[in-house]
Amino acid sequence: MPTGKPAGVACVQLDAHGRCRLFGQPGRPAVCASLQPSAEMCGADRAGALLWLTRLETLTRP
Repeated sequence: MPTGKPAGVACVQLDAHGRCRLFGQPGRPAVCASLQPSAEMCGADRAGALLWLTRLETLTRP
């Protein structure tokens, strides 16, 4: 996704199981490779993780 994507929108590189097709590949975007998951980020479930990512997106919006 050359221009990025909003939080809550699935990356086009995710497979049917939600796994990154580019994981470990040289073409994986630097932002993805640099993202270090944490308990705070992941939350208790997918909804909690998306809430955290949406908040992060809002705080870093230009």
